[in-house]
Amino acid sequence: MPELPEVEIVKQSLSKKIKHKKIQKIIIKNRNLRFKLANNFSRILKSSKVKNISRFSKYLIIELDNNYFWIIHLGMSGTLHIIQKNKKNLVSNLSFYHSPNLPNKHNHIHIFFDKFKLIYNDPRRFGFFILIKNKNILEKFLSNYGPEPFDKKFNFIYLKKKLHNKSKNIKNYLLDQKFVSGIGNIYASEILFLAKIHPLRESKSLNLIEYKKIIYFSKKVLSKAISKGGSTIQNFKNSSGKKGSFQKYFQVYDRDGERCLSKKCNGVVKKKVISNRSSFYCNICQKF
Repeated sequence: MPELPEVEIVKQSLSKKIKHKKIQKIIIKNRNLRFKLANNFSRILKSSKVKNISRFSKYLIIELDNNYFWIIHLGMSGTLHIIQKNKKNLVSNLSFYHSPNLPNKHNHIHIFFDKFKLIYNDPRRFGFFILIKNKNILEKFLSNYGPEPFDKKFNFIYLKKKLHNKSKNIKNYLLDQKFVSGIGNIYASEILFLAKIHPLRESKSLNLIEYKKIIYFSKKVLSKAISKGGSTIQNFKNSSGKKGSFQKYFQVYDRDGERCLSKKCNGVVKKKVISNRSSFYCNICQKF
């Protein structure tokens, strides 16, 4: 699943292509995504113009000139593709984990603009498109989630309030979107390694310095991932055909059995399944 940095790269690529463009036509091949596509989806989008594109957590938010907000979540396998008219696209994929080119199957929704079309492909159909009528309802929708790591609200006071008496392990808290939005499995492992905190530590056992480390390294890791174009695990490329390169900077993720990269550490990276997800940590730097 794409995490905050990858969705940010999709947002940036998408902004260059569809911002201020008018939607001409919509063709729906399959409404049965994670949530069934609304019956009025085509009517609301047709003839509207894209005013702005933003992102919150792992959500793409497309603001239309008719006051609606079109929300996209890519789920586990969703990808967005730009197909130019009368041009063979060597790279069409704006999304994550799949071929950079348009697949032959599972192209569920086609959004037509003047000189190109946007296609949503999703083999597993865990992604979804929803429409929100106005900004107030959008804010209410987003209020169900915790702050992003870049938000000023994600601070020492917030962590102390949320974690000081909780027995749930810190890795699961970092993946809990109601606690903090946008951190996924890859980046949680990287953040905890840099903070020198074992993923299974009970949250109530953390001290004040460790709170500050979590805040600092959450921002640092995600900022670096965005600057490097996200993490290319399989064939992720943006609309310009550039791969993300943050995987070159992984300290622990997917390095099971390899030496710790910390200076003067003789530890080995270990893999442990926590809540059905693979976690990676150094057996010395992150002693339990």
